[in-house]
Amino acid sequence: MKKKLRSLVLVLIILPLLSILISDYIIQSASKGKTFNNIKQIPKNRVGLVLGTSSKLMEGGNNPYYTNRIQATIALFKAGKIDFVLVSGEKSPYYNEPNTFKKDLILGGIPEDKIFLDYAGFRTLDSMVRAKEVFGLVSVTVISQKFQNERAIYLADKKGLTAIGFNATDLEGSEGFKVQVREYLARVKVFIDLLLNTQPKFYGDKIQIK
Repeated sequence: MKKKLRSLVLVLIILPLLSILISDYIIQSASKGKTFNNIKQIPKNRVGLVLGTSSKLMEGGNNPYYTNRIQATIALFKAGKIDFVLVSGEKSPYYNEPNTFKKDLILGGIPEDKIFLDYAGFRTLDSMVRAKEVFGLVSVTVISQKFQNERAIYLADKKGLTAIGFNATDLEGSEGFKVQVREYLARVKVFIDLLLNTQPKFYGDKIQIK
């Protein structure tokens, strides 16, 4: 009985670990050579898709993930690597990610008429599918930290959207540890969503970026 119990415990430990390792390997491999740190090396795309996040931390203070994505988007636009910005994030009664991004992007020098907002980017999956199905994009430059860019690129490919990523500065050490742990779990969720053919929460009327 004890031997069977130990075997069951081992299976319960090993299977989730294997799922995490395999999911991470597949996504990293599929996105290899498709994310860029150097603005001079990244190819031009008409539209840059910046993935939303809260501008503030739960404990207070500015969210560096947000700040770094803002800086990366402005740098891409000013370098002529994108002509338009699509901000995809969540709108709720408590906060409005796309509008907050828009205000800071305008302050950074991007004209208001070059910025489009997707208020239903609740998840990376939603953002990538809606970029294609709602906003009519064929190719796009995703703007986020590298870990999310890799996952977004993989999802885009599976949904018929050609994507590359421009990597906003990430956080190292303990500051980014919790986010990295969540990312490993999110990568496993990618394959569950693909297996179940999970769809975005909303679609809506088509919007042309021009």
